[in-house]
Amino acid sequence: MLISTLAVAARDRDRLQELSGVASRFGLGVLLNKFGIEGARGDDGAAVHPASPPRRVRLALEELGPTFVKLGQILATRSDMLGPEWIAELEQLHSQAPTVPFVELRSIVEDALGMAPEEAFETFDEQPLAAASMAQVHRATLKDGTAVVVKIQRPGIRPRMEADLRLMTQLAELIEQASTAARQFQPAALVRQLAAALLEELDFTSEARNAELLKADFARNEQVVLPAIHWQFTTPTVLVMDFIAGMPPRDAVALRAAGLDPETIAAVGADMVLDMILVNGRFHGDPHPGNLLCLPGNRLALIDLGMIGHVSRRRREEFIAFGQAMTTGDAPLLTDVLYSWTSEGGASREAARRASDRLIASHGGKLIIGPLIRSFMTLMRDEGLAMPLDLMLMFKALLTMDGVLSAIQPDFDLTSAMQGAVARTSRRKLDPGYWLPLGAALSMELSRLGEDAPRLVRSLVRRLEAEPAAPAPDNTNAIRRSGNIIAAAILVGSLIIAVAIKLN
Repeated sequence: MLISTLAVAARDRDRLQELSGVASRFGLGVLLNKFGIEGARGDDGAAVHPASPPRRVRLALEELGPTFVKLGQILATRSDMLGPEWIAELEQLHSQAPTVPFVELRSIVEDALGMAPEEAFETFDEQPLAAASMAQVHRATLKDGTAVVVKIQRPGIRPRMEADLRLMTQLAELIEQASTAARQFQPAALVRQLAAALLEELDFTSEARNAELLKADFARNEQVVLPAIHWQFTTPTVLVMDFIAGMPPRDAVALRAAGLDPETIAAVGADMVLDMILVNGRFHGDPHPGNLLCLPGNRLALIDLGMIGHVSRRRREEFIAFGQAMTTGDAPLLTDVLYSWTSEGGASREAARRASDRLIASHGGKLIIGPLIRSFMTLMRDEGLAMPLDLMLMFKALLTMDGVLSAIQPDFDLTSAMQGAVARTSRRKLDPGYWLPLGAALSMELSRLGEDAPRLVRSLVRRLEAEPAAPAPDNTNAIRRSGNIIAAAILVGSLIIAVAIKLN
């Protein structure tokens, strides 16, 4: 397959040649040529660059910029498909994000706000507070004196990332065609997941909505703080939110010196991440220490909310079962969960059973989440089991949060926190609001059934009146059972809706 196959549009050819050039410089041309991508020199990697293959890949990804860095960071969570030397290297990925002079950002702010920053804000600091791969952050003060941060998108970042994602999609499809072993890990689906996450992250109004949704989720929890969004100044390229002063949870000694209790903060952090995943079904996708701030009163603030993960009700129930199986040593239950997670990739139940036995033997009884998930991923790789993509961001968030908790409270045991989250999940199911969406969906389906009922009855009568070509089996009992099922469904649906409305 020629290089032109990857160039899905003429505008991407320059970027593709840049990609090929970086690959050749780091001795990865052979890898690209293996998948039929011409243009990269097929040099021997060791001769061109003396570093190990994992390090060469990591350096190449960093040079290629934020899209490829994000891909590498996702791959760093896939210890079910990559060995430890690759994971260790990819975990070091960071975006090269030099600061941009504000003169290059001024037009972005003026176009977004319709006025100069000096008009919009009482004060505006042109010296950046922080710089990241997609944006730069500046301090400012609103006219009413509120301290805020202004997040400004880097110029030219969107077209560059969109081109990268188009090329990645084509490359992933080539890999799936060329490698049976790679196919079970769904590289094309992985890139689609990355594309959806990055394009959402590029729209700062999505981050603003994420902040408000999480703020509503924790409205009754005074220990978790989310910044307020100032919508009058927020657009897809500029985001203004309250400035929150705090210290990152990196060092227990420093926290104590500031009058904070590391043990309490660890407990708050554990409850917070488990509530996000198990109770609310919406969680911060990257809760590293730079995105967490410890506040007076042993509170935790969440910032940088561009990457948010979602957990379906089914996955929440499965993860609860996973935790219960691990703490009680229930191998059959754990086998059921692992098989449900991996069967879509063609895994056998026997492989899930072997993984369950080994996991309980080494980690049963307690939920020390970091070692548990790392062992779990290694077992998945050993047994040839691929994890669903929707679970990977959740495990990444848990691992990241575990690293934070372990830094300030070594060997933190998540067992009691897990039990508390399960209890809160059970209480939430008693809330009529939990069932109303299901009741509405059922009501819609039943209304469709009611609208179709005359046509279905007429069709059934015509079939019964028609002279059969051959003796037909007696369908009376089957019809009666079907009628009973429909009647029961209508009755149950009506009861659910009625009770929910009555209790609401």
